[in-house]
Amino acid sequence: MLKATSSDIRGTRTTMKRVLLTGMSGTGKSSVIEALRKRGLRAIDLDEPGWSEHDDEGNQQWCEPRVQEALESAGDDTLFLSGCAENQVKFYPQLTDIILLSAPAEVLEERLKTRTNNPYGRRPEELAEVLYYLETVEPLLRRGATCEIETTIPLDQVVEEVLEHVCLS
Repeated sequence: MLKATSSDIRGTRTTMKRVLLTGMSGTGKSSVIEALRKRGLRAIDLDEPGWSEHDDEGNQQWCEPRVQEALESAGDDTLFLSGCAENQVKFYPQLTDIILLSAPAEVLEERLKTRTNNPYGRRPEELAEVLYYLETVEPLLRRGATCEIETTIPLDQVVEEVLEHVCLS
């Protein structure tokens, strides 16, 4: 696979890509990460155990030293990260791309009720929380994104759009 060249934050040329897939629960972040892994790409789901924790107020936070180590150890390889946490903005200067995965509320609701890879969102209070974040947090994520992909299309098409955006298709 060819590596695309981009400018890093210092203005020098590099082949490395650091890509964040972010968005609300149910948008398909974990599914896209798994599909990228199957293609042999380095991809980390920051919702998996050991990558995130909850602060005293119950807000999800990425384990900063571990995420920093992953970013630094990737070398010239492309690294895909996925997740949505209060402290993700701290890593934005190190990312080449921030892709917002989005879907309408009714799609998220159906996916959360039926998904099998994560129980979050099935309980009424969790679903209400996701819908609240859709209204309050997603607009903030959109402002920081370099691209938005609506995930109502088939998964393989979402993955292709991600790869096209980062010039890896």
